[in-house]
Amino acid sequence: MDHGKANVLTILIIVSLVAGAVFGELALHVPQPPVTAAEWLEEQCEDPGDEACLAAALERITAVKVEVPEGDPEAAERAEAVAELAARDDLGALGTRLLDGTATEAEISLVERAYASWRLEYLATAYAGIGGDHWSKTIGDIILIRPLMLLIIPLVLVSVVCGVCSIGDPSRLGIVGGSTVVYYLSTMLIAVTIGAILVTFFEPGELSDPAQAAALRADAATQLEGNAAINERARAAEEESVGSAWLNIIDQMLPANAVGAMASGQTLGVIFMALLLGLALAAGGEKTAIARDFFDALFDAIMRIVGWVIWLTPIGVFMLVAWTVGTIGFAALVGPLAKYIGTVLIGLVIHGVVVLPLILWLFARTQPYRFMWQMRRPLFTAFGIDSSSATLPVTIEAATTEGGCSKRSANFVLPLGATVNMDGTALYEAVAVVFLFQLYGIDLSMTELLVVVITATLAAIGAAGIPSAGIVTMVIVITAVNQSLGGEPRLPVEAIGIILGVDRIVDMCRTTVNVWGDAVGAKIITRIAPDTEEEFERAAA
Repeated sequence: MDHGKANVLTILIIVSLVAGAVFGELALHVPQPPVTAAEWLEEQCEDPGDEACLAAALERITAVKVEVPEGDPEAAERAEAVAELAARDDLGALGTRLLDGTATEAEISLVERAYASWRLEYLATAYAGIGGDHWSKTIGDIILIRPLMLLIIPLVLVSVVCGVCSIGDPSRLGIVGGSTVVYYLSTMLIAVTIGAILVTFFEPGELSDPAQAAALRADAATQLEGNAAINERARAAEEESVGSAWLNIIDQMLPANAVGAMASGQTLGVIFMALLLGLALAAGGEKTAIARDFFDALFDAIMRIVGWVIWLTPIGVFMLVAWTVGTIGFAALVGPLAKYIGTVLIGLVIHGVVVLPLILWLFARTQPYRFMWQMRRPLFTAFGIDSSSATLPVTIEAATTEGGCSKRSANFVLPLGATVNMDGTALYEAVAVVFLFQLYGIDLSMTELLVVVITATLAAIGAAGIPSAGIVTMVIVITAVNQSLGGEPRLPVEAIGIILGVDRIVDMCRTTVNVWGDAVGAKIITRIAPDTEEEFERAAA
C-alpha cells in the first residue's frame, strides 16, 4: 500500500475510533446503578435534604426479595439487612445522615448491605444494558473480525513456510529463532516488573471509602456469573497450575492431527508444522523449488486479500468501539476502579512509549518513533478490534510495506509473536492480581510479589491472542499466589468479577502494546535476517 492510501486509511480509522466512542456513549450506553448506596441516593434525589425523596428511594431497596441458598452466609446477611432496614421508621432521616456524612458506621453498613441486595436483583432482572449479542458487535464481527480471522491460519502457515525457506540453513534459523525467543521473554519480564512496581507504589486497591471496597467485593460474584463464557473458563483455569498451562502449550505445539489444529485455530500447532515444512522444502534443493515458488505465490495472493479486507477496518472499528463504550460507558473510567485503570495505563505507556523504543534504538539503531508512526495502522486496528491475532494480517502488511521489516523477519517473528509475545498482558496481570489482593486486605510480601512476576510472565505466554484471554490466565497467577500464602486469607477466584466490567477498555490498550512489541521484535530481527542474501551472510558471519 502506498503512503497516500495508507494515510487516508489511517485518518478513516482514527475518525472511526472517535465517532464510535461518541456514538456508543450517547446512543447505546445504559448506565448501571452506582456501586454504593450513597452515590445511588444522590442520583435519585437532587436535594440531599429531601427526606421524603430519600425515604421513597430506601423503601425501594426494602421491597427487594432476597433468596437465601443453603450454605450462603453472604446472602443470609444481605437478607437480614433488608429486613432490618424495612423495620426502621426513620428512612428519610437515615438517608440525610448518609449523604451529609453523619451516619454511624453501623448505619452505613446496614444500608450498603441492603442496597447490595437490591442492586444484584436489579442487574439480574431489570437492567437493560447491551450484551455480546448486540447488533453493533454482530456487524463489527461480520464486517471485520471474521474476514481477518478467516485469513489467520492460511496466512500463518504460508508466511512461516516462506520465512523459513528464505532463511534456509537450520543453523541460521536457530540464530533467528533463539534471538526472537530471548527478545520476547526479556520484554515480557520487563513489562511485568514495571506493573508490579507501579501497583505496589500507587496501591490502587487501597480505596479511601471502605463502603466502596465492600460494595465491589459483594458485587464480584454477580459480575463474573453474568459472563457465562469467562466464568466457565475461569473455573477451569482454577484447577490449572503454571506447569499444566505449559503442558497445554506443548500439547498445542504438537497436535495429533494437523488438519484438526488448523480447523480449531491452534496457531502454535500451525507454526510448528510450518517450521518443519519450511525446513524440509529448504533442504530439498531443486526438487522442491516448485513447491517453494508455489508458497511464495500463495503468500502474495493472501496479502492481496489482506489489502482488500483492510479497507473494511474503519466500519468494523466504528461498530466494535461503539459496542465497547456502549457496554461499559465512560463513567467507569472515573469510578472506584479509576485508580486501577490509571495504574495499568501508566504502566502500558511507560513500556510502550519508553522501554520498547529504547530497546529498538539500542539493538536496531532505528528512529523508534518514526517506526511507531509507520506501524500506526496495525496499532489503531489492534486498539479498535481488541485482538492481536485478528490484527496479524494488518501487522505483517504494514511491517513489510511501510515499516521496513524484512520478509524473512516479519513472516517468522510476527506470527509467533501474535501467539506467545504478550507484553501488555503480562503487565496487566501483575497490576490486576496485586490490586485484587490489596482490595481484599491481603498483604503480599516480596516473596509473593516475585511469584506474581514469574507466574504472570509465564501465564501471559499461554494467553491466546483473543479478547479477554488475559483475565482467564490471571486465575493461574491468583492460584499460584494463594498457594504461596499457604493458609488463610486467600483471594477467591470470584474477585476477578470486580474488574470484568472495565476489562474490555483495558484489554484494548494492552492488545495495542502486544502488537507494538511484536513489531519492534520484527524490526530488531531484521538486522539478523535481512532480505538480501549479501546482508544476510554478513549478519550471520
